[in-house]
Amino acid sequence: MKVGKITVLLMAVLLLTPWVSAYSVSSLVLTVYEDGYVKVEYEITPEDYESQISLPLPGGHYENFIVEDSWGNPVDFKLNNDTLIVYPGGASVVRVSYYTPDLTSKRGIVWTLQLNSSYSFTVVLPEGAVVVDLSEVPLEIAGSSITMPPGNQSVSYTFQERPYRGGSGDETTVILVLGILTAGAVGVGLVLWLGRGRRKSLTEDEFRKRLESLELTEEEKRALLYLFGRGGRASQAEVREAIGLPKTTAWRMFRRLDRKGLVRILKGKKENWVELKF
Repeated sequence: MKVGKITVLLMAVLLLTPWVSAYSVSSLVLTVYEDGYVKVEYEITPEDYESQISLPLPGGHYENFIVEDSWGNPVDFKLNNDTLIVYPGGASVVRVSYYTPDLTSKRGIVWTLQLNSSYSFTVVLPEGAVVVDLSEVPLEIAGSSITMPPGNQSVSYTFQERPYRGGSGDETTVILVLGILTAGAVGVGLVLWLGRGRRKSLTEDEFRKRLESLELTEEEKRALLYLFGRGGRASQAEVREAIGLPKTTAWRMFRRLDRKGLVRILKGKKENWVELKF
């Protein structure tokens, strides 16, 4: 009888004990767009034989979820409020990406990205962004990317341009970012260059030449050319039908182009859209 009572007690404890996912986060990247939308990208590694992962998600409104393994194959998942339930199915690496407008806010001309994270994360700022404040000294700065330590962090930025007249006479924009940070009683100077040439209108021939300089398949080139001819944006179904690709093949192609930074995928009410980013 005592053994039976102990067994029942142990079962009750197991049932009441919250289940914890066993996984590690390899990287967390937040790509910020000028309109305040943020693309959140996780790369996670499940522990051996882990059949279910619970990943808390920053943000409240989520769009265009993509969950796949390292080969680009879809991985089963479901969204439970602000938690993503992933079923790895033997995948050694799981990549999660989605868009949300809830991580940024704007006051006057200053945008602020706010994130409370248990992991260090990298913020990729939009072209022409000028950092005006950071909550803490960053771990790393590389071009327009800033890697922040774990914790409740914020990155504030605005868009200001100062023309620089080079010897070639081309219209160029150079942006000097100077942030003065304080960590305790120590003042830290931060200088970040985010200068890029101002984007000019391209003809179709110029766009074709640019595509030839990239490592793309013929289907990818045709898809990008079709988008260019449609003003830079079209539904995925429209592009797929125009170039004659099966749905699954087109899905993988759009994922590749998105990872290469050539297009942005937008989730619509009835269908997904895709737009050029260059």
